[in-house]
Amino acid sequence: MADEVLVVGGGKVGRYLASLLRESGRSVTIIESRARTVAELRSAGFEAVEGSGTDADILERAGIRVASSVVAVTGADETNLAVASLARHEFGVGKVIARVVDPRNAWIFGPELGVDAAVNQAEILAHLALEELSLGEMRILLQLRRGQYELVEEEVAVGSAIVGVEAAEARLPERCVLVGVIRSGELQPVAAGTRFVAGDLVLAVVHRDQAGVFSSLIGSHRG
Repeated sequence: MADEVLVVGGGKVGRYLASLLRESGRSVTIIESRARTVAELRSAGFEAVEGSGTDADILERAGIRVASSVVAVTGADETNLAVASLARHEFGVGKVIARVVDPRNAWIFGPELGVDAAVNQAEILAHLALEELSLGEMRILLQLRRGQYELVEEEVAVGSAIVGVEAAEARLPERCVLVGVIRSGELQPVAAGTRFVAGDLVLAVVHRDQAGVFSSLIGSHRG
């Protein structure tokens, strides 16, 4: 049986999230208060329930008692917090994720109010912009563990300190794991004897505090 996910908020964020969840094989139901948006969601093939996600009866009608996860992504922090609290404390949902709209409210989104993970879009975008400016050509593909770790891609530059070095001998940051190498358009696993060549795209999961060290080792901005 597919995981049952309840998404509260059927705007652009909620709809896109629901699309990704559906593509991954999960069963998704969206709660949305605007009748016109509900009609649009249903026309697009989504399961949608009209009403407020802060209404326990609406949550029940949407199937919260069989949901493995609830994701609150409305445009109002107070609504997302109320949904999270109901989902956790009233219905005992195992995983509760909430969107932070105003970064000044991020400190409120914690386990005591039922939130397992808070998605602070403003903070993520700010960090991405800062690191794009400071880390040369390194690309951040994904943030993990609330931004503590990042899946990054860095091209091995001509003359880089890592060219010709075997993976087992590379002086990687302590909290860094190599994921793979894209060479000539093909993704290859990294073995102990893999030797890096200029032009390789190296994929790695690295702690954000050590991303600059990784970039300096792989890319042209060597320390």
